[in-house]
Amino acid sequence: MPSEPRRAVVTGSSSGIGRAVAERLLADGWQVTGLDRAPAAITHEAFTHVPADLADAQATERAAAALGTPDALVHAAGVLRVGPLGRLNLDDGTLMWRLHVDAAIRLADVLLPAMARAGRGRVVLLGSRVAQGKAGRSQYAATKAALQGLARSWAAEVVASGVTVNVVSPAATQTAMTDDPARRDVTPVLPPIGRLIRPDEIASLVSYLLSPAAAAITGQDIQICGGASLPR
Repeated sequence: MPSEPRRAVVTGSSSGIGRAVAERLLADGWQVTGLDRAPAAITHEAFTHVPADLADAQATERAAAALGTPDALVHAAGVLRVGPLGRLNLDDGTLMWRLHVDAAIRLADVLLPAMARAGRGRVVLLGSRVAQGKAGRSQYAATKAALQGLARSWAAEVVASGVTVNVVSPAATQTAMTDDPARRDVTPVLPPIGRLIRPDEIASLVSYLLSPAAAAITGQDIQICGGASLPR
C-alpha cells in the first residue's frame, strides 16, 4: 500500500463506530470518504462526505461506481432491531439485511476487484459477537454471521493480490444504537470488564488492520469482547 496519500471509504461515518473509525483514520493521515444517509458530522480538510442511503440498492451502486480505487473499505453502517420468535418483524429483518449484507456485497463487488488489480487494499466489515446467536436477536445475528462468510470467501479470492478482508466483532458498544428507541426494552449486557466497549477501541483495531503491518492477517473474525468470550 502506498504511504501517502492513502484513501479509505467508511460507511456510517456520521455516528457511532463509523465516525470513530473515520476520525481515527484522519488522525493517522488518511484521506477519508464517508458514506452515510445522515448529514456529515466531521469537518476536516481530508474528509469528504457522500450522502447515500445504503439500504437502497441503486443508491449504493451509484456511490460505489464513483469511488474509484480506494486503499481501504470499512463497512460500519448498521442498525439493530430486536424481536423474539412470534413477534419477528420482517421489515426490520429486510432493513438489516440490506444495510449490513447487501450494501457490503454491492460495494465490495466494485471495490475489491479494483483493489486486486491495483495489488493493494484492505477491507474491514463490522460484525458482532451476536453473530454466534442470541435469544431475541435472530435476524440481527443472521446478518452479522453472513458477513463472516462473505469475508472469508472474499479473502480467499484476493489473498494473492495483496488485499486483505477481515471482520471486527465487538461486544456491546457505547453508541447511539445502544439508546435506540426501537430497543428501549432491551438492556445491553455488560462484558466482564464491567463496561461497554468504546468506539475508539474498535477504531484502534481497525486502524491496525488497515496498516502495512497487518498484511498477513486476512479472512479473520477478530472479537473485541471485554472478556465476554472467556470461559467462566
